[in-house]
Amino acid sequence: MKSIKIWTGFLTCLMFLSFSYEEASAESTWTSKCSAYGEIKPNQNPTFQHINCLLTNAALEANIPPEVVKAVASTENGSWKQFDDKGQPIISKDNGIGLMQITNQSDYNQEKLKSDITYNIQAGVEILSKMYNRTDLPKIKEAGPQIIENWYFPVMAYNGTKPVNSPIYKSSGLKNKNAYQEKVFSFIERDSYINDTKLGQFPFNTAHFEYDSNSSDNIGFRKMDYTLTDQLHASAYHFQIGDKVSITEDTVNLRSKPSTSSVPKSISKNSTLIIDGNFLFDQSLTSLNQFVWYPVKTEDQKLAGYISSAYITKKLSPPVRVMWGKTELKLGQIGKVTILSNTNLVKLANDGSLTTVRPLKKGEEFRVYSYKSNHGGLYGVGGGSYVQKSTKVKYETPSKRKLALLTK
Repeated sequence: MKSIKIWTGFLTCLMFLSFSYEEASAESTWTSKCSAYGEIKPNQNPTFQHINCLLTNAALEANIPPEVVKAVASTENGSWKQFDDKGQPIISKDNGIGLMQITNQSDYNQEKLKSDITYNIQAGVEILSKMYNRTDLPKIKEAGPQIIENWYFPVMAYNGTKPVNSPIYKSSGLKNKNAYQEKVFSFIERDSYINDTKLGQFPFNTAHFEYDSNSSDNIGFRKMDYTLTDQLHASAYHFQIGDKVSITEDTVNLRSKPSTSSVPKSISKNSTLIIDGNFLFDQSLTSLNQFVWYPVKTEDQKLAGYISSAYITKKLSPPVRVMWGKTELKLGQIGKVTILSNTNLVKLANDGSLTTVRPLKKGEEFRVYSYKSNHGGLYGVGGGSYVQKSTKVKYETPSKRKLALLTK
């Protein structure tokens, strides 16, 4: 078993912190879900677990895997600090501000980015969301925002789609381990998975990217859809009560409390546990653990305790194909469009105009993964392509019965 590091210091208090995302009122903000830690004092950094809570809830509110947001924060600001030891806002040599190192973002209040850590975090997740919604960046085919690997290119764009961040070196085709997004994904593996899990790898080759290594111009992406043969990883922050999960490591400790300092009991790899409540942050306020703890029990209910999110994955049943008309219903799909009369498959250009990808014929069906209100309505069908809302197409949503079959 890989031992989980616990970082200790003088412990002034212990707090049992449980935050229920289902019970939070619609009016509450993501910051209020961390109110148990107390008010944030001016020019002082909150505790690590308080920041862990803030980053987690900001990410969930924005529909970003918290693993991604935390790793971006670690890459930008390894110590997760908004202020230095003198209480001054941290500003980098290239004018990156605060915890999320917000740079060249004139739409945000620059003074508030310096003085308010929650505003700084909010800006960071908003920028990441904008990067994910860009139509000029590649995506994983038929994967949604809950898949960590699908944030590879949005994370790159958070820092810049410049030659320095090319996934591979143009001259040799070798992986560019110094690329910003590679560093972020390494932090995900280290801190969210405790080096227990390797994220899926993209099948890159030099033909996928167009750029001049001696230029500061952005990379041109020549391949917009990827299919990964490696296992993809959904965020570990969406397990529900009753979900069955499997242990991913040879021997893992089931803890008596949500802390690595509590009494352990060994659980072997591939053991099945049942989620028994909402996740909790580490009970020790001095802990530097980024993962969270789930209350669980064994199937025979003889053992119960807390398991680190780093060591569990959803227990999958054999895949079930759910057909819906001519197409198979997929997780992450919100609907489908059927072509009633000839129209076009389109993309959004950088200037907001529509460009034709190819003609569509009557009778074709497409899975819909997103919707934009631009141009009277655009149904996102994957790969940055859209079908425009009109009388030429019919949009439908899947029935509850079909969705239930898909999620069994």
